[in-house]
Amino acid sequence: MPPIRVLVVDDTVVVRRLVADVIAGAEGIEVVGTAAHGQLALDQIPVCKPDVVTLDVEMPVMDGLTTLAEIRKRWPKLPVIMFSTLTSRGASATLDALALGANDYVTKPTALRDREAALAAVRSSLVPLLKLWGRVGAADARRAAAGPTAAPAPDLTVLPATPAQRRPELDGRPPLGVVIGVSTGGPVALSTVVPALPVDLGVPVVIVQHMPPVFTKLLAERLDAASALDVVEAADLMPLTPGRVYIAAGGFHLTMTTVRGMQVLRLDDGPMENSCKPAVDVTLRHAKALWGPRTLTVILTGMGSDGLAGARDLRAAGGRVIAQDAETSVVWGMPGAVAKAGVADAVLPLARIAPTIVDAVRGARPAVPTAAGGIR
Repeated sequence: MPPIRVLVVDDTVVVRRLVADVIAGAEGIEVVGTAAHGQLALDQIPVCKPDVVTLDVEMPVMDGLTTLAEIRKRWPKLPVIMFSTLTSRGASATLDALALGANDYVTKPTALRDREAALAAVRSSLVPLLKLWGRVGAADARRAAAGPTAAPAPDLTVLPATPAQRRPELDGRPPLGVVIGVSTGGPVALSTVVPALPVDLGVPVVIVQHMPPVFTKLLAERLDAASALDVVEAADLMPLTPGRVYIAAGGFHLTMTTVRGMQVLRLDDGPMENSCKPAVDVTLRHAKALWGPRTLTVILTGMGSDGLAGARDLRAAGGRVIAQDAETSVVWGMPGAVAKAGVADAVLPLARIAPTIVDAVRGARPAVPTAAGGIR
């Protein structure tokens, strides 16, 4: 298989060299071009034909957002990974980029003077995304070159679901709380789900989105502005109240417990789990301890399988589990893992997630998966 072709776009020579050195040491990936700003990148794309582009946010001549908009006009399926700073301005621009159609993002290492630490940080965060999105980009390019009559390449992230052999009976009572786990593609998915929840939902909603610090606060602010429910970034000892949405703070696991008879959130600075912090499984374990089978688990788009263990335990206890379907997921990793394990009670398109949450909270009949993967 030919190597994945990467175009690196950043106005800083140090960062371009850093990314190029990381890619040079990674198997199956090669740098086919670099550019110091967006206009040069647009000129290079037809020449070097990358499978994936890494794109800086702040650049002279043409910035990342303007460049991304042009890429989406000219090459709508070319994967783009934003390379942003861990600042409020960088995080805000990155969220804008995801809304404009960027496929993913990574944050620049803060200790660029420590070259080895910077190389390790970029290697661990960027290389897996380059391989994921580079394969997608290469497959799209092959299909385009083969013409409209060519058979579509198989989806690289989707495998057939395996039905559960024996499913415990659902707890028939409405849920006391909702936990949503999400990663890649999450900001866009959440912008569909959260604003569709009514102000009288009546239960707390806890969201674990794989994101670093700064990003989660801005995400909460944006969702709050678009939603009937209050949306906040979770803080330590914050009370869990009905009709409020809590976004797990980046860099901490989010747990929940009871203090003096009041349900509260706790921030946990423990080790990463599933290579994540916050991790969905950590929150689901505490939700099970607090709400038991009256926890509604929702797993949305994301890479990896974080949330599978927690969803499986809650389903075994009688709780309900909903997973987003492959067609509407950016990456059918986390929801796919739940669906393939036979843990999901329903595998739904994104537009049906919020109505199903509302129905569950209001005691409507649970959706039942059909053999074809829909619901009845």
